[in-house]
Amino acid sequence: MKDLAIDRIEVFTVGPPTRRLAWALEMPAQFMTETILKLTTHGGLTGIAGAVSYADFGYESSVAEALRPLLPHLIGRHPLAREAVWQDLLSRTLPRAPQAQSLIDIALWDLAAKAAGVPLWQFLGGARDRIAAYASTALLDSAEAYVDEVVRLRAEGFRAIKFHCWCEPGRDLAMVRKVSASGQAEGLALMLDVEQRYTPDAALRVGYVLGELGYDWFEAPLDDFDLDGYRRLAAALAVPIVPAGNSVLDNRLIGFAAARDCWDKMRVDVTMCGGFTPALKIMGLAASLGRTVELQCWGYTLTQAANLHLMLGQPNCTWFEQPLPYDSFEFGAQQVIRTDREGFVHAPPGHGLGIELDWEAIGSATLGRIECSGRTA
Repeated sequence: MKDLAIDRIEVFTVGPPTRRLAWALEMPAQFMTETILKLTTHGGLTGIAGAVSYADFGYESSVAEALRPLLPHLIGRHPLAREAVWQDLLSRTLPRAPQAQSLIDIALWDLAAKAAGVPLWQFLGGARDRIAAYASTALLDSAEAYVDEVVRLRAEGFRAIKFHCWCEPGRDLAMVRKVSASGQAEGLALMLDVEQRYTPDAALRVGYVLGELGYDWFEAPLDDFDLDGYRRLAAALAVPIVPAGNSVLDNRLIGFAAARDCWDKMRVDVTMCGGFTPALKIMGLAASLGRTVELQCWGYTLTQAANLHLMLGQPNCTWFEQPLPYDSFEFGAQQVIRTDREGFVHAPPGHGLGIELDWEAIGSATLGRIECSGRTA
């Protein structure tokens, strides 16, 4: 057990030189920072985790700085005491830092699975070794471009597509109608994500059409905290309603909203909600209500891998979110996650997360670094 005690901690703030993307018309192309946490045990075993953050005008270090005061509390702790560590860290910062806790918790789970010699998805329950994927599109220039994208993605094997759009109701409606009228999306599962940018009236207007067209879900029509608005919207529309999953993160708040039928499906990201430890509770809560948790995967490979392992470990998630274009999300990873020709993604090989990093590439894009050993950070 002594060999599993955490002996050294490193945090990397990384600004990958990749194509920057936006997912609403008025949004600048985003700088997507990756914060990587690396835990090393007394015996030399390493656990890693990665999470993304976004900014309009440059890379930023908020997640790394939220980690800084927590790191000394990890020295000497064991990955087999994940729940104890998670609970202890809740009181260590004010306000709470769920994304920082996510990185710590995921890296501890990665360590524990590596110590056990198993892939993390098996450690998390082992429900399956593959899952169907939906293509999560970039923002495109025109309705015609979305039709062309459907044709291309279908040819690549995708069975489902989620559109990121302009988040302007009239223009978005024209696009979904054009895609439907083209016939190119027949037989595909479709989703629309409007990034919490609609008014209630606009959400109703677009949602009615999505219901008529048989969309699989309508994502983030309102601000996540507008639970009463969501409850009214879900009651009025035929299309299933899904939140953005970026704000209502605590399993108790999620349970409160679910009990009031605010959403038809739940949605969180393991790298944002505090890690696997609380995410498993959310998955269990959803299962008890007969609902799915449609996990986010928008981010670099480490973010994708963490969410993929949970949805493979637990049975109540329908789709893997495949962020596109691929190369915008794969910087620094020696193993990447891509949808196969049959529309599935598979568990990464190896133990733990199964992702090895190109540390030379990571180093070349590292903007800041924090190290901790002993009791000094």
